[in-house]
Amino acid sequence: SGAIGAGVGKLKLGQRPADLPHLQACAAVGQSALMQLYQESLAPFGVHAGQLLLTAGDFDSRARYLNVRNTILTLFEYNCLPIINENDTVSVAEIKFGDNDHLAAMVCNLLASPLLVILTSVDGLYDGNPADPASRVISLVPSWDETLRQFALPMKTSRGKGGMHSKLEAVRMATKVGECVILANGKTPAILQRILAAEEVGTLFLADGHHLRARKRWIGFTVPTKGTYVLDAGAVAAIRERGKSLLAIGITDVVGDFEAGELVSLRDSSGHEIARGLSNYDADVARRVRGKKAEEIIADLGHLPYEEVIHRDNLALTT
Repeated sequence: SGAIGAGVGKLKLGQRPADLPHLQACAAVGQSALMQLYQESLAPFGVHAGQLLLTAGDFDSRARYLNVRNTILTLFEYNCLPIINENDTVSVAEIKFGDNDHLAAMVCNLLASPLLVILTSVDGLYDGNPADPASRVISLVPSWDETLRQFALPMKTSRGKGGMHSKLEAVRMATKVGECVILANGKTPAILQRILAAEEVGTLFLADGHHLRARKRWIGFTVPTKGTYVLDAGAVAAIRERGKSLLAIGITDVVGDFEAGELVSLRDSSGHEIARGLSNYDADVARRVRGKKAEEIIADLGHLPYEEVIHRDNLALTT
C-alpha cells in the first residue's frame, strides 16, 4: 500500500482506487517516487536504500524464502536499509487479500528479529474507541489473547489498507514464534528513537517465551495451507501436550485437495486450528488411511508408506 499511496498522491487522484487495474497503475507510478524519498532521507546518514518487491510465492517456496533472507542479511553488510513491499504491480492476491502488516510479521519471522515495530495512526491499542476521551492505551500485553481482537475497531485511512485487525494478526504471528512487538503512532516525532531509548510509548506485546526454529516458523506462520486434517481429542492432546507426530488413526476427516509434501492445517473437532504440518500423504491416500492403525493400512494399501502422516519435525503448533 506504500507504493499505491505514493502513486495516488503523484497522480493527484485524491483517494485510493477500488479496481485492480487502477491500483496496479498507482503502484507502478508510486514505486519509484517512494524509493526516491527513502534514498533522499537516508543519504545524509551514509545509508543506501535497497528495494525488495515480494509476493506470497517468495515465502511459499523454501528455496526462495531462504534466498530473501540471504539478500536482506547481505544488504545489512553493505550498510543498506532494505525497503520491503509487496509487488503490487503484478500481484493480484496481495492487493486483494494481503497487507503490509502481515508482510512485516513474515519478514520478522524470517530474520528471527527480537522486535517488530508497527507504526500506525493511533498511539497504540486502546481499551475502547480511540476517539473516546475515556479510552486509554494498553501499555503492556504480557501474552497474546484472542480477546484482544475485540479492541480492533476500524481505523483504515483513505490511502492505506488493513487496519487494527491486520495489525493484531501480525502481532499474533510474531509473538507466537518468540518475538516482541511494539504498536505505536508513526506521526509522533522521533518515535523510533524514543522506542530505541526504551521510553514507554505505544503498546508492547511480549513474546510467548519460546523461540521457534527457522524451519518451524516457515511451516507454522508463513506458508499457506492446502488442506485440513480434522483430529480426534486423543490426537489433539498428543500433538499439543506431548509433542507427538500425527498418526492416521487420529484423523477423523480430510478436507481439500493436496499433494504429498504440501502444508495442511490440523484442527480439532470444533474447527479450531492447533498446528500446521507437511503431509507425507496426498489427500486421496489420506482419506483411505484416516482412522486406521498401521496393520489396517498395510492390509488396505499393501504396504505402509509412512508410519506418521505428519512427523513432528515437520509440524508446528499455531495455538
